[in-house]
Formats: sequence, C-alpha cells, structure tokens
Amino acid sequence: MSDQQQATEHSAVLPVDDEGYVIDTEDCEEREAAYRERGTFRPITVVGNPVLHKECKDVTEFDDELAKLVDDMFMSQRVAEGVGLAANQIGVDKKVFVYDCPDDQGVRHTGVVVNPVLTELPADRRVLDDNNEGCLSVPTAYVSLARPDYAEVTGQDEKGNPIKVRGTGYFARCLQHETDHLYGYLYIDRLSKRDRKDALRQMEEGTPRYEVVPNA
Repeated sequence: MSDQQQATEHSAVLPVDDEGYVIDTEDCEEREAAYRERGTFRPITVVGNPVLHKECKDVTEFDDELAKLVDDMFMSQRVAEGVGLAANQIGVDKKVFVYDCPDDQGVRHTGVVVNPVLTELPADRRVLDDNNEGCLSVPTAYVSLARPDYAEVTGQDEKGNPIKVRGTGYFARCLQHETDHLYGYLYIDRLSKRDRKDALRQMEEGTPRYEVVPNA
C-alpha cells in the first residue's frame, strides 16, 4: 500500500455481508437519529426547479461539508416524512442520496449512497412491480409506475468507501427513484403523458405537508 493509499483510506461506515453488500438493516433507529440530530431542515425543491432536471455533479471531496449535507438530508427527509431523499431535492447539485426505507417484508434499511450507479439487470431478472409511487418533489401526487422489483446500486459511502446496496420490492423502488433524481429524472418523467398530467393536477390541487421552495 502506497503512502497516498494510506492517506485516503477510510474506515467503513457500514459492515458488508459475504457478497460485499452493505448491511444497512442494523441499528437503523440509532444511526438515523444521530444524523438527524446534527442536521437542519432545508425546504424541498419541487418539479420545475432547474436543479431537478439535470444530472448532478459527482462528489469528489468527502469532507465536513459533505457530512453536514448528509445530516441535513436526514433531517429534511424526516420532517417531510419521506423514505428517500436526493441532494437536488434540497437544492444541492451533488450526487448523494439518503434513505430510511422498509422493504416488502417490513425490514428497515437506512444508509447513504454517494455517486450512485444503478446496475443494469439482465432480462431474465427483470420482474416488474406495478405499484403507486410518489415523490417529495411532486407533493400530494401518487401514480402507478412499473419498476423492477429488485435493484442494485454501486457507489460510495459518505467517507468515500466503495459500496454496493441491494433491495427488493418497495426498497428496490426507492433505490431506483433516488438514483433517477441524481441524473435529472423524476418519476413522472417515466409516466405516459396522461398519467404525468394527472400527477401534476394532483400536485396543483393538494397542499404540501412540509415547506417547499416556490419556483420563480
């Protein structure tokens, strides 16, 4: 190991299983609370805000600024009663998302993914789950959207360590949804024109339960 490698090596945030995937189901309550208690709520950006409609920048500095962003994201996610939150949803142009999400078996998953890349599944592993989906950036709207019922994401944790995260059912939907955000896509961009119009109508008629950033 070179001196440079020693200088940049970090201790892992989460343990991994025998296949190299993070174990994100342990101590969820304590870990989420620790992030949140250090954080500050930031208003949620909504569809139409330019930061939501372009690919975010890769994270290259794993520093105190990133740690503060992660804390604020957990706090903002909790206040808005979400199960996942991407950085651009609080106006930050960086490839980071946090999650605190159950799977279909009710098992809670909590973690952070930086610079996520969704693994492309072969056709024989793509089983679609057609279910309602919502988004904090499209408040009060819910529309059915078919997504694969299994997802894998590679990336880094908030310390810069390479990680792999996998999920099924509702958690798989969360991983896909949040990764989409960081590449400039909202779930309504995957809907038919009719369903997208319906989602925007629901949003227009509803009242968000959290503070949002009004579009100019």
